[in-house]
Amino acid sequence: MKLLIVHANSIEFQATKKAIDNPPEVSMDRHRVEECLVIFTAAEKSDEDVKENILTQYFDTVKDISSKCGTATIVVYPYAHLSSELSSLKFAGEFVHDAVEMLRKDFEVHQAPFGWYKTFALDAKGHPLAESGRTLSGKVVRKDTEKPFEHGGDLTHDQKLSYTAALKAAVAIKQLYPKSEPVHINFYHDEAFIDVANIRLSPEQFKKIRKMMQKIELSVSNGEAVREHTKIISEDTKGSILNVNGLDICAVYNDPVVDVHNFEVIAAGSVYWRGSAANEQLSRLRVKGFSGEDTHQAYTKKREEAEARSHVKLGKELGLFTISKDVGPGLPLLTPKGMTIRREVEKYLWSLHEPKGYQWVWTPHIAKESLYKISGHYDKFGDELFRVQGKSDRFILKPMNCPHHLQIFKVMPNSYRDYPIRLFEPATIYRDEKSGQLHGLTRVRSITQDDGHVLCMPEQLQQEISTMVEIIREFYGTLGMDKYWVSLSVRDNDHSKYIGDAAVWDNAESALEDAAKQNGLNYKRVEGEAAFYGPKLDFMFTDCLGREWQLATIQCDFNLPKRFNVEYVNAENERCTPVMVHRAIIGSFERFMGIMIEHYAGRFPLWLNPVGVRIVAMNTVYGHDLAKDLRAMGVRVHVDDRNESMGKKVREAQLSRSTHVVVVGDKEAECGTVSFRDGSSVDRGIFLTKMCKELENRE
Repeated sequence: MKLLIVHANSIEFQATKKAIDNPPEVSMDRHRVEECLVIFTAAEKSDEDVKENILTQYFDTVKDISSKCGTATIVVYPYAHLSSELSSLKFAGEFVHDAVEMLRKDFEVHQAPFGWYKTFALDAKGHPLAESGRTLSGKVVRKDTEKPFEHGGDLTHDQKLSYTAALKAAVAIKQLYPKSEPVHINFYHDEAFIDVANIRLSPEQFKKIRKMMQKIELSVSNGEAVREHTKIISEDTKGSILNVNGLDICAVYNDPVVDVHNFEVIAAGSVYWRGSAANEQLSRLRVKGFSGEDTHQAYTKKREEAEARSHVKLGKELGLFTISKDVGPGLPLLTPKGMTIRREVEKYLWSLHEPKGYQWVWTPHIAKESLYKISGHYDKFGDELFRVQGKSDRFILKPMNCPHHLQIFKVMPNSYRDYPIRLFEPATIYRDEKSGQLHGLTRVRSITQDDGHVLCMPEQLQQEISTMVEIIREFYGTLGMDKYWVSLSVRDNDHSKYIGDAAVWDNAESALEDAAKQNGLNYKRVEGEAAFYGPKLDFMFTDCLGREWQLATIQCDFNLPKRFNVEYVNAENERCTPVMVHRAIIGSFERFMGIMIEHYAGRFPLWLNPVGVRIVAMNTVYGHDLAKDLRAMGVRVHVDDRNESMGKKVREAQLSRSTHVVVVGDKEAECGTVSFRDGSSVDRGIFLTKMCKELENRE
């Protein structure tokens, strides 16, 4: 594919006459677009077999140049004169349509007419990036910096069931869509996935794929790597090559194939080959295999319950948050109700930290580029950083808070008598996550961490970690999430991924493990999961659906203080480098809220619920008087005093997912009571006392 890309002050274009038979109907008016990036586009014959790859490269190229030029307005201009090896008209028309639709997710897009002769007048800008040519090939790119595939070792029987189901899916997809290329099979939690090139999979195809899977009898034998993808995986993993019904698949696990007849096609998405946006985009299909119909049905029931609890679904129904197309994907907006939940969580977190000597600070959302070069985040996050060009300096929207906090530590007292120093800040950071990975509140681009950092002397480290563990236990105990284990996340053998001296790392890993033992934590040592600056304790909690979430974390860092020359003076009047401990109790407010919405199915406990008590008032005066007493205690109340039947108001109250729904009418007003949906009633004073206790104890 040939592109000519022009950053323009303006472009004017107008269709004059048909260039092909039956072109799409267009306006014959003259169009003008200002301050835009014009993409003159010519699809070539070689593009027809790699359409998905070309689309991905097209999008990434436009996104890259638009960010450098600082424009979000795109004009896609079909321009056959760029090539003498043009594709078919059908392919070119489909490509332009798909490219426009893909770009519209992130840009304001205008399209010049396809299949028409056109006149245009272009006013190009004069800077060095204003005009550039590109050739897109759609070929697989392999970079030395990409993470290699790894051999996975042995599988459990349940994992083998899912792996075999993925093999059946690979064969089914190839038979249904001959141009597709099944590439790689691995695992996503307890599900297996198959990555497939040259096709875009969607839920509409699941039924067809599953039906084909049921017909397939696998024929598995030793084979050899024929396709380029398989060769690359085989080189990395030294895994055996399987010939599966004519497909060469590199098995990255030992003896992975078993007999399976019960399986489910679960979801489809997209990923980049080897995780690099420079490479082709693949479709990822997730599947799961089962030992029998009973386990299949149990899993289906669990999935249905999870879908009913979806925070995206409930968040919309309950009016907790919204995502605006005009604001942008991955940038959720909290409504008053959603902000109530977030504020209550923040208040509770501060109530746990303030008595422990933490001090609340504030830092700006932006910093000079040089700050993150010193910290190492500039190299670590790469193209995930949001960059801002000021009048003279280059800035970055902060990807982490720790470099900012270190600047505060540097101006605080630095005697050993002042240590430890503990800082607390719920602060928003920003990372340019891939659009295909964004989801509701759980994967976003604006991430508000409940961040905290401690500077302490090495001999104070275990006590500080113990204090953090105490806070974590109390917080999650309040939420009823007391089932967890702890990952002691340390380096793997590739030390090039981490900053700092090996001896410093050894000390940090030993200190965390000693603290885990001292606090009686149920921990496992997990290699390769450390942060790039130090080892950590990751707390893995299980929600009411049995799903595991990494939430709290305690990270030990001997490196960043040294990078920023942060020191303290010890009792011998010597200058020493302190230990920095990074800690987060909930991780991020956005993700935590998404998890909590699903954990409680939207029916939050009284202290968290935006509407803790909903009063169905058939006696309006008594209903509002009861609400006044509840509000005086700090309970959030809604009084439904509409002129509707009690039955309708009760039904709507149940859908509102308030913690408590009470009914008050003339009878309750006369007796001084409060009634419930089941017909029972209680003295008003007793009810108020119960609500007060429930609120104070965060029950």
